[in-house]
Amino acid sequence: MALGFENSGLKTKLVSEIDKNACATLKANRPKWDVWEGDIFAYNKEGAFDKFKDKVDVVAGGFPCQAFSYAGNRRGFGEARGTLFFEFLEVVKSVRPKIAIGENVKGLLRHDEGRTLKTMTNLLEAAGYRTVYKVVRSQFLDVPQKRERIFIMGIRKDLEMPHLFPQEKDYTVNLRQAFKDIPESVGQQYPEKKAAVMKLIPAGGYWKDLPIELQQEYMGASFYHTGGRTGMARRLSYDEPSLTLTCSPAQKQTERAHPGENRPLNVREYARIQSFPDEWDFSGAVGQQYKQIGNAVPVNLAYHMGKCIAAMLDGNTPDFTEIIPYIDPKEVEEAETEAQLKLKLK
Repeated sequence: MALGFENSGLKTKLVSEIDKNACATLKANRPKWDVWEGDIFAYNKEGAFDKFKDKVDVVAGGFPCQAFSYAGNRRGFGEARGTLFFEFLEVVKSVRPKIAIGENVKGLLRHDEGRTLKTMTNLLEAAGYRTVYKVVRSQFLDVPQKRERIFIMGIRKDLEMPHLFPQEKDYTVNLRQAFKDIPESVGQQYPEKKAAVMKLIPAGGYWKDLPIELQQEYMGASFYHTGGRTGMARRLSYDEPSLTLTCSPAQKQTERAHPGENRPLNVREYARIQSFPDEWDFSGAVGQQYKQIGNAVPVNLAYHMGKCIAAMLDGNTPDFTEIIPYIDPKEVEEAETEAQLKLKLK
């Protein structure tokens, strides 16, 4: 996200990250960035962010999505990682930026029947921010990947500016375009037995393209489950954007096989799909490199969000932006109360 914001013209003052390999990557690629390595809870406890009060325009946080994702156990605030939203909120309170941006998975919309998201927006409202949210689709914003993410945007209540989000393009970028002139790279390989199975999957296909006896053998008990299970034994297609990347290209539930070769996507292909530049190097073992890329906000998605933020700060509303109307939650609450009262009177 910081790299995409930088590309849009914003200047990074500070990056806070707990993962040592991710920190090493940030420091190696952007030595001028101030990278704080460690637990943000400890920084908040020390009041470390207070020195930025009223000196920063934007605070953005990509708090871990696993607590809210359908791929995780969906316990949300009941899980320790879910509470990192509160640490993000504490930074916002300490810094008092003009704009606060939170990023998460689309599944947050429905987590706990929407109550988790409502709690987040209510807390930002209470902290003094007019807050909206929108699901943004990466594949229509120069990212060769079908990745949907929710962005929560708060604007400080003493400021008059619209909530701007990027308008979708009328095109997508497919993997053939994304992989053009791609440099060689390290990556995982399939074990011999799995390679023999995956070899039978056509581009754009998945486990149902196997002979029935192989389907049963490969899927095991999952063969008898309901649902499409379309991520299993999945090979991508050159003619489409990639499916959403995870922290590894060879997980059974979310297989991401190369469209033309019998192997998982390699690290540089992963990076291209997330729209990282080829000169951006990743630190750590191969598995750690996949993890960093899979967890990242696509660079080009962040770029388009950054252009909207820059326009908001400059007081502009360019054609490439979309205004998301703000509705005061107090008005909604009053309307609901009034509706309930009328219903009761009936």
